[in-house]
Amino acid sequence: MSKRYTAEFKRDAVALALASDRTITEVARDLGVSPEGLRGWVKQAKIDRGDGPAGALTTAATRCGSPPRPASTTR
Repeated sequence: MSKRYTAEFKRDAVALALASDRTITEVARDLGVSPEGLRGWVKQAKIDRGDGPAGALTTAATRCGSPPRPASTTR
């Protein structure tokens, strides 16, 4: 069963992982989260601040989807 973590917890975990000289696995173990989960949070945080691969979408952009189409005025 997967756990749900608050945005604040994820943000703090990412900050700790990036600031630490320890591996992601070590930090994850100390926090009680999976290394894969923490790696994903770190990757997404880098993308969100513009450090990700070219063309990667931010979390907000993936939630928003495409803009709505304008209503047609002719029938």
